[in-house]
Amino acid sequence: MKHSIRNQHRSEGRQTRKSGGYFVDKLRAYRDMHAHALFSSLGRLVASRFASVMTIVVLAVGISLASGFYILVKNLQQLAGNLETSNQISLFLKEEVSEASANKFAESIKKNPGVLDVKTISKEQALKEFEAYSGFGAAVKALDKNPLPIVIQVLPKNSLEDELVSQNLFEHFKQASEVDFAQMDMQWVKRLQSIMVLARRGVALLSSLLGVGVLFITANTIRLELHNRREEVVIAKLVGATNGFIQRPFLYSGFWLGFFSGVAAWFIVTVTTLVLKQPIEKLSGLYDGSFHVVFLGFLETLAMLGISSVLGMAGSWIVVHFQLRQLKPD
Repeated sequence: MKHSIRNQHRSEGRQTRKSGGYFVDKLRAYRDMHAHALFSSLGRLVASRFASVMTIVVLAVGISLASGFYILVKNLQQLAGNLETSNQISLFLKEEVSEASANKFAESIKKNPGVLDVKTISKEQALKEFEAYSGFGAAVKALDKNPLPIVIQVLPKNSLEDELVSQNLFEHFKQASEVDFAQMDMQWVKRLQSIMVLARRGVALLSSLLGVGVLFITANTIRLELHNRREEVVIAKLVGATNGFIQRPFLYSGFWLGFFSGVAAWFIVTVTTLVLKQPIEKLSGLYDGSFHVVFLGFLETLAMLGISSVLGMAGSWIVVHFQLRQLKPD
């Protein structure tokens, strides 16, 4: 009895190992087929290097245009972030409000979740700034009393993205008992918001159109390759090859075209940005600015390579899928 149970366990173990080994062998065969298709498609592109380079250059120009406009908007957002400090709410306090009360009021404003930063300008600081920038320093010194009030400057969060936040804060602080007068240029905020929204939508629209162009250029390239290899495809169908097996090398050809186009586009965008970096930052310095040109980041570069590769494979799949359905061996 024990001997039969032991034999049964051994046979079950052998069956389990066989099934596990079969699964591993299947995975290895699947891996080898994809590796062969991947590198054989790369070899075909290298063999027809002139046509491949021409296609990659055309695709790279389209991808670099989309990426270049994205970088442009990203730098504009940085510039808008610097300009955001000019979208402050200025609260001119009443004359009877003391400096201690003003500091207490400023601390209460900082606790507001919609506020990014608060700055208090005392009467003495305001007087010094007025003397320095107004040109009436001698006249101000002749006064017996400092007529300037304490000013609290409030910087709202995301004032360039959400107009309601700035408007609600302005209305709220204007009604405070300590405030005599409140000021904020809402028209400037609205204009800057409209410009940024228009820029983002323009880049999204242009990127979509260029993406469609990349899709069709890749599809046409793969269509020509499929036409040149028609006899090979027909023979593969005659010996029983499935459409998925025939599609595989063409899909990887589309992947390589998209990937190398993305790499070339990254070089185009980076070199162009480097060429423009020095004159732009020099111009910023002439206006006492601290603007620094932003390049494509690591994740953004990976995203660009991934999107270009996916577009290449998608264009390849579309044309090969429909062509193989129409292609029937005689």
